[in-house]
Amino acid sequence: MPAIQLTPAQRKEHRAAAHHLDPVVMIGSEGLTAAVRKEVDAALKAHGLIKIRVFSDDRSAREAALVELSDSLSAAPIQHIGKLLVLWRPMPAKEKAVDEERMSGPREVKILTFSKSGTHRPQVKKVRVMGNERVTAGGMIKRAKKRQTSTKKA
Repeated sequence: MPAIQLTPAQRKEHRAAAHHLDPVVMIGSEGLTAAVRKEVDAALKAHGLIKIRVFSDDRSAREAALVELSDSLSAAPIQHIGKLLVLWRPMPAKEKAVDEERMSGPREVKILTFSKSGTHRPQVKKVRVMGNERVTAGGMIKRAKKRQTSTKKA
């Protein structure tokens, strides 16, 4: 899997976005192990743009690690500055499981009633609101009406 090729403008945007990030993966004295590759892959899946800190003084080893990670994980090398490496890979689209039988459940709602004089604390009343109910502006609970749809949509 070859590394992703980016234009200089795209690389510049990713560098700017990575500026405030902290390193997510640390590469120690062992170098690139299978565990490190697995963690980098998981971080790229979760974040898309990551920083990696390499605890090695050898610059050529850090450059080789950046090239190897970008090639093996099909990511784009964004930046190598000092002991920090920046990688980017587009995040995969998350599939959302839709359950047709799911209904909105009951929830707890706090209703505040203020005193008429304004000198006392407001009273807090916790009420359980079911899925087909709503709280009005006055603090009352009413059953939700079926909303009318336009005739054009029907």
